Amino acid sequence: MLKILSGLGLAAGATFALAGIAINRGEPINTLWILAAAGCIYTLGYRFYAAWIAAHVLACDASRATPAERLDNGRDYVPTPKWVVFGHHFAAIAGPGPLVGPTLAAQFGYLPGTLWILVGSVLGGCVQDMVVLFASVRRDGRTLGQMARDELGPVGGIAALIGTLAIMIILIAVLSLVVVNAMKHSPWATSTVFATIPIAMVVGLYMRVIRPGRVAEGSLIGVALLLLAVVGGGWIDHQPALRGWFDHDGVTLAWFVMGYGFLAAIMPVWLLLAPRDYLSTFLKLGTVMLLAVAILLMHPDLKMPALTRFIDGSGPVFAGPLFPFVFITIACGAISGFHSLIASGTTPKLLRNERDIPLIGYGSMLLESLVAIMAIIAASLLDPGVYFAINSPLAALGGSQEAAVATLSGWGFPVSLDQMQALAHQVGEATLFARTGGAPALAVGMASILSGVFGASLLAIWYHFAIMFEAVFILTTLDAGTRVGRFMLQDTLGHLWAPLGRTSWYPSVLLSSALIVGAWGYFLYVGVIDPNGGINILWPLFGISNQMLAAIALSVMTAILLKGARPRRALITGLPLAWLALVTTTAAWAKLFSGNPKIGFLAGAHDLAAKLAAGVLPPEKAAVAGRLIFNQQLDAVLVGFFLLVLWAVILDMLRFAVRRGRGLPVAASPETPYSRSQLPEAAGA
Repeated sequence: MLKILSGLGLAAGATFALAGIAINRGEPINTLWILAAAGCIYTLGYRFYAAWIAAHVLACDASRATPAERLDNGRDYVPTPKWVVFGHHFAAIAGPGPLVGPTLAAQFGYLPGTLWILVGSVLGGCVQDMVVLFASVRRDGRTLGQMARDELGPVGGIAALIGTLAIMIILIAVLSLVVVNAMKHSPWATSTVFATIPIAMVVGLYMRVIRPGRVAEGSLIGVALLLLAVVGGGWIDHQPALRGWFDHDGVTLAWFVMGYGFLAAIMPVWLLLAPRDYLSTFLKLGTVMLLAVAILLMHPDLKMPALTRFIDGSGPVFAGPLFPFVFITIACGAISGFHSLIASGTTPKLLRNERDIPLIGYGSMLLESLVAIMAIIAASLLDPGVYFAINSPLAALGGSQEAAVATLSGWGFPVSLDQMQALAHQVGEATLFARTGGAPALAVGMASILSGVFGASLLAIWYHFAIMFEAVFILTTLDAGTRVGRFMLQDTLGHLWAPLGRTSWYPSVLLSSALIVGAWGYFLYVGVIDPNGGINILWPLFGISNQMLAAIALSVMTAILLKGARPRRALITGLPLAWLALVTTTAAWAKLFSGNPKIGFLAGAHDLAAKLAAGVLPPEKAAVAGRLIFNQQLDAVLVGFFLLVLWAVILDMLRFAVRRGRGLPVAASPETPYSRSQLPEAAGA
């Protein structure tokens, strides 16, 4: 009875808070409304929906031995304490998406992004992560591509395997490019990120060799060293003799990132990847909680309107209407296909007990959704004129700072040159105009919140701390993604020669790691040397490909659930799949065939080629026009390929569903037979 009453109370609280957010139009909305809605919805989802799925759909069994226990090899399969696994999983999935995506989507106003984050995560993203993790644990930690081949058959399976690997390479390249740009010529961020690597190895050795199982002690040591690294980074940044050691250009940092990705893929998981991600979680969660406390204490009003004039697709930050582009721009934080790679890659090989699947699968995604809520709040607390001045290229606002100020003021978002110059001086930057990509605007928003509670004179320190915080967020996703890519590539190479498919054979580990790093490293290098900053090559693909990957994962999971005793419960993945198929297909079609050169890849390439032929381009743009045209055409080819892969998988899943509905025979699910766990936590199960 108490559980029912608490559920009704949470539902009423969520409804009241959402109504306050969505209905009120005449006066500013206080941030407490958003936090209240998020708290009620997240609690309702975890306590009731996740528990129901675990008990009645998946039937998680605490007495069952996991692959981490049965296949323990000390490198990839390692039974790991649940909070370390939770930290690794959260750190691995929480990349730039929940930070940058909501910041960019604030162009439409605070309301669309907020609603999508709250509803999309509880009903879509959390469910995807939890079900994929469960399915992989029940199949010896098999990757998404392997499960697709096993569950759907050769056509859908091969399409999913190839598409997943190709999409993952693009995703890691984008993540790598973002972190390189964040660390470029920033000694504070670079030195702190560098320091997390030896710190993680010290903690890994401490908990594995020196004091086995002493997670609390290792955590305290790691957190203390991490805080020292953050403070030390600021000190290094002010030491002329030392800052040069960590002040590098993009190409140098790209080689570092590639080298780190290779090492993270080949070293034992307990030595670097798991402890590093676990420690990064302290920094991530600590900062997010600090933001939440600061917002609760300040309870400021949002300055961004609920909806802006740019829902029609004419926005200066990025082109495209509210539907479908808000659902593509905000991927991580609502639902992200990249998560399915982690949930079927490293995490199932570390999990000690199936009872922890709701905590790690559903709970970690809820935390990432909270990060996205913090990001959209931080962006919406900025004056709209300041927000658009930071996030919009000057070319979209008239070509100069003076023209930008006039354009924004004419749109009803007043801002002045003096205001922008004063803000740049306060955060220690030369200028904040046209700092596109979302990260600088988010850093300014975070710094304004934190300095408002913890010292207004520390705005510059908080700004650079936020930049470093974003870089750490991204790098922890990169290392896990590279390792997952190695697993997927080994599975593919195993069809050519069986030993190459063995994850424990070290020559195969070295070869597959080098190939996967070389693949995403090529795109990273091309992006770094691109005269327009690289994001123009890869970023438009990020949102579409990420959501397509989520649709592929949901297709595979729907097929698995359809094989169960209660196939109707496959709707928990089938309904989110239907929505993502609609969104991604609409967005891909627009990027391919829209006649607006600001939206369509092919239209953009044709428009640029026509201007080049007419000789109307400025000399500096004409010099790189050939490369820009090729990039637009390459983007179109990749989006077309990903769209074909997506529908090949969906149609194969629908073929399977029709056979299941008609009672025709279907292939059995290759679930690993039951064996009882010998670990202490399973004793009473």
